[in-house]
Amino acid sequence: MDFPATRAVLDAGVATAYPAAAIEVGRASGPRWQYAIGRLSIDEGASVAGRDTVFDLASLTKVIATSTLAMRQIEAGRLTLETSIADVLRGWDTPAYRAIRIRHLLDHSSGLPAHARLWERARGRAAYEDAIRTLPLERSPGVASVYSDPGFMLLGFLLEDVGGAPLDRLFDDWTRTWLTADLQFVPPDAWRDRMAATEFDPWRNRMLVGEVHDENAAALGGVAGHAGLFGTAAAVGQFAALVLQTFQKTTALASSELMRTFATKTGVAGSSRALGWDTMLPTSSCGTRLSASAIGHTGFTGTSLWIDRERDLYVVLLTNRVHPTRRNESFARLRPRVHDAVIEDLGSARQS
Repeated sequence: MDFPATRAVLDAGVATAYPAAAIEVGRASGPRWQYAIGRLSIDEGASVAGRDTVFDLASLTKVIATSTLAMRQIEAGRLTLETSIADVLRGWDTPAYRAIRIRHLLDHSSGLPAHARLWERARGRAAYEDAIRTLPLERSPGVASVYSDPGFMLLGFLLEDVGGAPLDRLFDDWTRTWLTADLQFVPPDAWRDRMAATEFDPWRNRMLVGEVHDENAAALGGVAGHAGLFGTAAAVGQFAALVLQTFQKTTALASSELMRTFATKTGVAGSSRALGWDTMLPTSSCGTRLSASAIGHTGFTGTSLWIDRERDLYVVLLTNRVHPTRRNESFARLRPRVHDAVIEDLGSARQS
């Protein structure tokens, strides 16, 4: 099956929105369409993007790795959504922090701020925990959802303590049972020739290829709860297919009951957030045509994953829109058009 409308939107984007893009459209049984366009960087002679191109997934880490590991610990009975962070993390046993539950970290209602330039004064987990503890809570937990990287950093630390291993090892141990494509923290040098470049970073004074774009994740050694994963569209597609399967039966991810809990809006006033995931809004990155129950997430580097269980559909879209600079904002306007075009192409295929 071909997707001509989607292909046309992606082809046009190379000139303005990104140097490279890869997409996979699929269902619970696997991929239906894969396509790549562009080159890995703007350098003359840069390699052509392909289905094996590795992208910095940025905040897709939150749903693919961190939320997944939280689900695994809940299934194992080591955590509940109502577990207080003070019951796991040392040094957090104050009334304000004790009120923060696992669910508050997952739906971004912990009260922690959206962002913090912690890399300017901290390196490594211990220093980061100390630094996050200095950030004042901006509101009581559960009152409002404000997307928070520090909240997911903290969730990553908590999962390490519960799991008894670093986050990347916990994730690798889990993916080993089902994943066949490339998806991991701290990518090996062997991947470098097929990695999409991101941005020239003045803090590190170099163009980033194979190094995590997010500065806080870099200061944590490339492994963090909010960012750090690298992978191909095929790998993210395998994860998406597993999510679709999990809505119907227990899988390596979770039970269908827990998957549905994580995919349901948490009810925080004015928020579209579920647990880890965001949900469909007509104004969001998924366009206007997905089902109301669709869940997804985006990444700052130009990545997104949307899953529509009513349509048995997933759309993985990976780009390096931050190359050579994050000041390129045109991708945000193009991404909804890609998803609308996917639905158009699927409709055309059914009518033919």
